[in-house]
Amino acid sequence: MRNILYIIFHCTGANPKQTVESIKNYWKMPEPKGKGWKQVGYHHLVDFYGIDHQLATDDKITNGVAGFNSNAIHISYIGGENWKDTRTAEQKATLERLLRQYHAKYPKAKIRGHRDFSPDKNGDGKIDPSEYMKFCPAFEVSTWVKGLGL
Repeated sequence: MRNILYIIFHCTGANPKQTVESIKNYWKMPEPKGKGWKQVGYHHLVDFYGIDHQLATDDKITNGVAGFNSNAIHISYIGGENWKDTRTAEQKATLERLLRQYHAKYPKAKIRGHRDFSPDKNGDGKIDPSEYMKFCPAFEVSTWVKGLGL
């Protein structure tokens, strides 16, 4: 079993009604039109209707955040187009269920958004929007988690 240190949230950064198959095809398609990946980007992908599509089991490494994948579970929602929080009520409910499930399973794992792995370029101890390498998941994970009482 892998040593899970992070539960990381993502968004696809695209239209909220994009299909799971189109996302998987984009990952497989060779560059420059796609990513050219051999494996999926996330363990879970939550569609517009809140349906959880498990793309990989916990024991598999996925392509979520370079340098952190071997110790992470990656969960994404379809949406975040133009880096706006487009989560539907159904997606929020499913993301919360997955968060609680993984938090119970890996209680010591840190809960983060993809953008929280950006470097602190000015050395002030926090990652500001101007330092984001990615805007994913298009919402502040720490605020969301705190609001859930975790």
